[in-house]
Amino acid sequence: MCALLIGTAASVGLPSAAAADSPSPTATAPASSSLLTAMQKDLGLSKPEAVKRLAAEKKAAALQGMARNAAGASFGGAWYDVTAGKLTVAVTDKAKAGAVRATGADVRFVTHTERQLDSAKKKIDALKAPSGVSSWHVDPQASRVIVNVVASRSGDNDVRAFVAQAAKTGPVTVQQVSEAPRTLSAGTVGGDPYYTGNVRCSIGFSVYGGFVSAGHCGQTGAAVSGWDGSAIGNFQGSSFPGNDYSWVNVGNGWWTVPVVLGWGTVSDQLVRGSAVAPIGASICRSGSTSHWHCGNVLATNETVNYSQGAVYEMTKTSVCAEPGDSGGSFISGDQAQGVTSGGWGNCSSGGETWHQPINEILNRYGLTLHTA
Repeated sequence: MCALLIGTAASVGLPSAAAADSPSPTATAPASSSLLTAMQKDLGLSKPEAVKRLAAEKKAAALQGMARNAAGASFGGAWYDVTAGKLTVAVTDKAKAGAVRATGADVRFVTHTERQLDSAKKKIDALKAPSGVSSWHVDPQASRVIVNVVASRSGDNDVRAFVAQAAKTGPVTVQQVSEAPRTLSAGTVGGDPYYTGNVRCSIGFSVYGGFVSAGHCGQTGAAVSGWDGSAIGNFQGSSFPGNDYSWVNVGNGWWTVPVVLGWGTVSDQLVRGSAVAPIGASICRSGSTSHWHCGNVLATNETVNYSQGAVYEMTKTSVCAEPGDSGGSFISGDQAQGVTSGGWGNCSSGGETWHQPINEILNRYGLTLHTA
């Protein structure tokens, strides 16, 4: 979702692909009609089901903090259960079940606490991962750390050695994936949101004074131009690998608005906050190449092993993306989630993507999200 920048003067309009097709959602509406249509298409829902799911996910997101506090040290993670339509909280101590249920969440008993799983993952983060290892994350539903390896590389000696080391850190399960992750920047294509050098990326979210995007799109100090070729500003901060985030200051007649572009597929979406959607929740993404697509949150705090190096604390989704979508917005309802980092597959055959959570970027650079 290339949210944000409007042209430099009244005579300069938005690209035709970015024009809104209907008014943005009101503060009381669950979503615009076109957003609901997109969810129906990508998630196989009816309109009533989409409306009901958005309402349930919003409630689940709001419950996470209370449920975590109720579980205390026995907290094993949480996720949105699509079938039940509720937040499910994993706990290791049955004595905590009543307090967690009192918040409105369901309970599942597990073997390992989130702290134990995070400790194991942190030890894996310290290992040097070969290119045949795709990613690894904590899975609260399985109460395990999942290590993903590329199927065609699973027999490589360095992959097998890494897996053996990872298995010593704690409860680890190895899964195979079909492709390795890659970042999603692209060579210059005219008319798309922003450029640095010969790289095209997508704007993420407006912040006061600029916008946030992916770190691999440009280094600190690099000049940024807009879809019309005019100067916007410069990268004020950028980090990749390790992280994949950046922010660009806005000047030269450009300004920011709290909007994510719908690219004519849905209406432009207002951004009202950055409450974190739980695992299992629906999420949508927009970028300058593949425009608007929706899916589900698959995992949080996942380490992704790109060819350039590992990136930590990423969120994995089932939303597709393509080169040029890097930096673009991930949004759940009207809540900003993160900026597109990379993935595998495409929007014809499908795939998975990762985003760098927005709140981490805001905290790192001391930025304030521009909200409606």
